[in-house]
Amino acid sequence: MPTLRHHDSIAVLDLGEGENRFSPDFLTEVHTHLDTVVADRAPALVTTASGKFYSNGLDLDWLSAHPDRATDYVESVHTLFARVLTLPMPTVAAIGGHAFGAGAMVAMAHDYRVMRADRGYFCFPEADINIPFTNGMAALIQAKVSPKTAIAAMTTGRRFGGTEAAAVELVDATADADRVLDTAVSMVAPWGGKAQTTMTAIKSVMFAQVLEALRGKN
Repeated sequence: MPTLRHHDSIAVLDLGEGENRFSPDFLTEVHTHLDTVVADRAPALVTTASGKFYSNGLDLDWLSAHPDRATDYVESVHTLFARVLTLPMPTVAAIGGHAFGAGAMVAMAHDYRVMRADRGYFCFPEADINIPFTNGMAALIQAKVSPKTAIAAMTTGRRFGGTEAAAVELVDATADADRVLDTAVSMVAPWGGKAQTTMTAIKSVMFAQVLEALRGKN
């Protein structure tokens, strides 16, 4: 399960050692840690993971066992995306392993992304697993990348390695395995300390259409 620590004053949220799928309990834990990050007025937030996955996204096993709760579940995932998108401090995803589906989407909700250069894939597999993007998911991705990259990433199921992901600007930088976290921290450290209300207001205006889509029903 997710754990919270600090690198100097910067909050580091470790999503865990497994596939870090978005079960309801996982989502609750993440929100609890984000509550702490905001309450403590951390100057910046880095999310990372300890194992071979950053996150494999939706918990499809849980969803198939609870089909009557699918609408509420998707809304809860959208809520996480919207919250990360508008957090009142600089945010960066330190992607040291695979980021698939909704796991890649929550990385997109961060201000920045750093990915391991030599291993791991960044992938939206929806076209291959017959799960269409919701309006909110599509809006989130398309707000962060060019139309050319959106088509390449969203319609093919292509698995981008770190260098390839950087080339099409799915991620902002790459690093060696033992430097991913440090690179992410260095990226956001200079930009911390802004007023929380101002940061949230700026991000909410920047991504107003994405938030509207995420808070809709589709």
